[in-house]
Amino acid sequence: MAKYDDITDLSVFKLIRSELDRQEKETLSENATPNVSAIRRQSEEILTSGYRQAFSIDTDRIMHSRAYARYIDKTQVFYLIQNDHITHRVLHVQLVSKIARTIGRFLGLNQDLIEAVALGHDIGHTPFGHDGERFLSALCQKHGIGAFLHNVQSIQFLDHVERQGRGWNLCLQTLDGILSHDGEIHDQTLKPATDKRFGDLTREIHEKKVTPSLNLVPMTLEGCVVRMSDTISYIGRDLEDAIRLGVLDRTEIPVEVTDVLGNTNGTIVYNLVTDVIVNSYRKDHVAFSPEVSTAVKKLKQFNLDRIYMNPFIKKHTNIIEELFRDLFHKYMSDLEHQKQESVIFRNFLANKSEGYRQRHSSAEIVRDFIAGMTDQYFLHQFPEDQRPLPTMR
Repeated sequence: MAKYDDITDLSVFKLIRSELDRQEKETLSENATPNVSAIRRQSEEILTSGYRQAFSIDTDRIMHSRAYARYIDKTQVFYLIQNDHITHRVLHVQLVSKIARTIGRFLGLNQDLIEAVALGHDIGHTPFGHDGERFLSALCQKHGIGAFLHNVQSIQFLDHVERQGRGWNLCLQTLDGILSHDGEIHDQTLKPATDKRFGDLTREIHEKKVTPSLNLVPMTLEGCVVRMSDTISYIGRDLEDAIRLGVLDRTEIPVEVTDVLGNTNGTIVYNLVTDVIVNSYRKDHVAFSPEVSTAVKKLKQFNLDRIYMNPFIKKHTNIIEELFRDLFHKYMSDLEHQKQESVIFRNFLANKSEGYRQRHSSAEIVRDFIAGMTDQYFLHQFPEDQRPLPTMR
């Protein structure tokens, strides 16, 4: 029996990849993004001589990144609550990936690109979810480095922090989908803004930091599907978590929502996925029907009022904000005084290239370090008596 390492003829690899490319051409929709159209900043020998396709490689690189491993202890919505069944960031991105690939399969899109964007889209999230993002953004703006946004930070991690600061050399289409995922923005219809280049990515990152409300549109239909799937994955799941924690009762969900979408996460996801497929099949855009779009918008507002702004999940907000401020100032001081024993030197800068240090200001280095922390790692930067105690539910 032949062993895998006995295969040394590069022509075999090229033949395999050529066959995969041919199958894509025959089976994917004309609106899909084939692997042969992938664009990278730098060419790599392994990418041209191997049998794996471009977006599959991107998925592997994202999954093997250190930032991906830290998803395991990153808040989705509810933090400092001890309940093993509450959604964390790692589960959220897996749900987005599954939902988006399901939609992509029926629309004839590139599922490898969808998976890469979905798994990488939240990799820049801070500890303690959107509250942490808000606290860190205020500190970043105060120090003159622009607003902090988790989608921009996802690009920062994958392009400039990972691999000792060299980045993963991911495809433009993958990075663009991650940058443009904005699941909080409501769209009935999304049509790709095609023909982007890396210069457009750089420009959009700058514009987004200056104007955080700027609505960026993905360059691929796959990116559009992930963006809608982000909403589909969390809108019902957050309801279930809130009900499980006793924050609200299922009977409180507005009837104009339940009549259209249902009142359980499973039903909501099924109805939304089905609606997107029906309204997007063989089209150059993805869309909800008007009726479903209206129901989604109402459910988003209900979740905002009853879950995300609920005092129950805001009880630790003030102390977490104070800890963010203290930690940012501490690390800025440690860098200024070259305090080599500080964890920002030992656990972050120690394995970074000289190029990373030269390209980033002290505030940007502190931003990258704090943004990458898990919830527990963040809390353990403080003495035990300064850490807020989790709630048992």
